[in-house]
Amino acid sequence: MKRLLCLLMVLCCLVPCTAMARETDMHFNWYEVFVYSYQDSNGDGVGDLPGLLSRLDYISALGYNGLWLMPVMPSPSYHKYDVTDYRAVDPQYGTLEDMRALVEACHERDMRIIIDLPVNHTSTGHPWFTAACEALRKGDEGCPYVDYYCFSHENGSRMVPVSGTDWYYEEQFSGGNMPDLNLNSPSVQEEIRSIMAFWLQDVGADGFRLDAVTSYFASDTERNIAFLSWLKQTAEELKPGSYLVGEVWAGLNAIAEYYASGVDSFFLFPVSQAEGYIAAALRSRKPAAAYVQAIDKLEQAIPEGVWAPFLSNHDTGRTIGSLQARQVPEKAKFAEGLLGMLGGNAFTYYGEEIGMVGSGDDPNKRLPMYWNDTDMTALPPGVTKVEYAYPCADTQIEDSASLLNYCREVNLARLQTPAIARGKNETVFSNELTCLMRRTLEEDMCYIAINCSSKAAQTVTLPEAGLSIVSDLETGADAAALSGTELTLPPYAIVILSSD
Repeated sequence: MKRLLCLLMVLCCLVPCTAMARETDMHFNWYEVFVYSYQDSNGDGVGDLPGLLSRLDYISALGYNGLWLMPVMPSPSYHKYDVTDYRAVDPQYGTLEDMRALVEACHERDMRIIIDLPVNHTSTGHPWFTAACEALRKGDEGCPYVDYYCFSHENGSRMVPVSGTDWYYEEQFSGGNMPDLNLNSPSVQEEIRSIMAFWLQDVGADGFRLDAVTSYFASDTERNIAFLSWLKQTAEELKPGSYLVGEVWAGLNAIAEYYASGVDSFFLFPVSQAEGYIAAALRSRKPAAAYVQAIDKLEQAIPEGVWAPFLSNHDTGRTIGSLQARQVPEKAKFAEGLLGMLGGNAFTYYGEEIGMVGSGDDPNKRLPMYWNDTDMTALPPGVTKVEYAYPCADTQIEDSASLLNYCREVNLARLQTPAIARGKNETVFSNELTCLMRRTLEEDMCYIAINCSSKAAQTVTLPEAGLSIVSDLETGADAAALSGTELTLPPYAIVILSSD
């Protein structure tokens, strides 16, 4: 931990707080945390907000300056996407005072913090829903809360009966006891505005991750986009500069369409998982060409707006399994490097930095953070397989060649050279195994040279003299060598160069 605190000081020197503070475009290394499985502070086996606060220096020292929390609001489930109170913290996680303390601590470290906002549905235990159902049982269809949900006398594939009545309610996530809110209702919209004001203004959060936005109005993209536009406008009115990132689990063209809403970012699912652009490039016989083609696809589909690439999250199989990299740490490192070089806001799911694994049932993807063999939370309910393929965080912190320290180097490179994340991309050169890209951000410019060969060093000729290496991301023991305009790259190497 002493070493990480020293690295935190280095990070602060690389990226002054005065330059970073409250700049949405500069907070581009995001870290997703499932609080339940991260760090327990009171011995009950469940991760909580004070526990997360105690690990904030770890996150910051790794170069993450944005923190996304999965839902923290009261809920009957372990995952907490079925909310019973939108203006509180689940007692398992702590109190509102704990949440405010976490937000303040993030801001002191120049980190932004966003929370999951699932407003497409509530829990069946939410007072709005229980009041509505009770009113329907009494024949009081004029109860204001009846309009909060999508009730109907007609049954259907996504309709659930209301016991004691001839009514049904709509539920897009069937079997989850999560009735859909009627987002057309002015009363519901006013509730959502009030909820957003609470978290942005009272608690101090910096924005929201928007859950399952394609389910706001099922199969109606136009209405979904219109509602997202309203959410973004509302957030800006309440707290200018709020960052919103939405979940559109779909293909690239569908995701691109949602940027018309004005929401800052949408997660790039085509980049992620075993069939995503990065894993596919690593399997390709022409990996560099495939990687460059992926960037071209992204630029053509989303020329404006902030990309949000990721390798895995709480709903997907973890990266180590997707890459078949349990015994190939250099491959895992290189995938993280390729993610970082895509541009945009890169999102990392907790534990990816130490190579955690998990697939199949959702709880398997949300295992306890592996700090060491004793300081871990209890398993989430429903876990069917527990496996940790790589050493624990405490061990990797002390190993300069670890995946953890490689991820830190990628993040620091992005912070030190903002053109990587925010610059306009131009492919200078590419062949089957190597590529060279130029990124330009206003007056700043850098080159990114990549060797996608896992076995052999490659030489790239730079287009100009006088460049120097500013970041050398190596997956093995060898280092890059620059002689004039000839750059020799070891296997799976990424080098950032600049004339500064």
